[in-house]
Amino acid sequence: MWDNPRLLNAVADFLMVAAAALALFAGLQLLLRSPLFPLRDVIVSGQSKFTTRAEIEAAVADLSGNFFAVDLASVRARLERLPWVRRVDVRRVWPDRLEVALEEHVAFARWGESELVNSFGERFAAQTDAHLPLFAGPADTAAEVTRRYRRFAEILAPLGAAPERVILSPRFAWQLRLADGLTLELGRDAANDAVEARLERFVAAFPRTLGKIQQRQEYVDLRYPNGFALRVPGLKG
Repeated sequence: MWDNPRLLNAVADFLMVAAAALALFAGLQLLLRSPLFPLRDVIVSGQSKFTTRAEIEAAVADLSGNFFAVDLASVRARLERLPWVRRVDVRRVWPDRLEVALEEHVAFARWGESELVNSFGERFAAQTDAHLPLFAGPADTAAEVTRRYRRFAEILAPLGAAPERVILSPRFAWQLRLADGLTLELGRDAANDAVEARLERFVAAFPRTLGKIQQRQEYVDLRYPNGFALRVPGLKG
């Protein structure tokens, strides 16, 4: 071995690379632990209507590590656990701060008794006093209920009405309740008769049918291919 120059050169090269790697590793560890690069400030950008400065400070109060060592994914996760925070981007800004771009949920509707739905059709747990429509449906259907709500509101616009409640049953049947208390039973989508088509027929027929009835209307069943059934309190047939 000792009289093999090629092998000796290879061993020497390996030892040099190993020594350099160990030195680099040691230097990196010193850098990550160094008190010379403290993290001094967290700057938040973006519009924060519901998330307070105190909530943000509490979420990042006990961050560990200096400017180089702080875990950005951990910062992001902590802030995204705040009730009104939808998404967070975090980046280091030399020499001693983090810059946080914060996006809040925009409440679009209520979901059940305790949650809200944002404008992207995503559920989140927060509280608001705003007057919002109520949605309900099976798990993982909030985006579809939101999409359908927008379409239902568009169809009902000629009547000056909008759903204040949209219910999707476990059997995927749709029911709407309007602001005046009228319930519209739309049923399930069919291959040749989508619920939107039933609602469009109802809106087209309204001026010459329900629009002529003076009594308060309570319930309309639209699950018929060529018409609908009406329930009016106090109306005798």
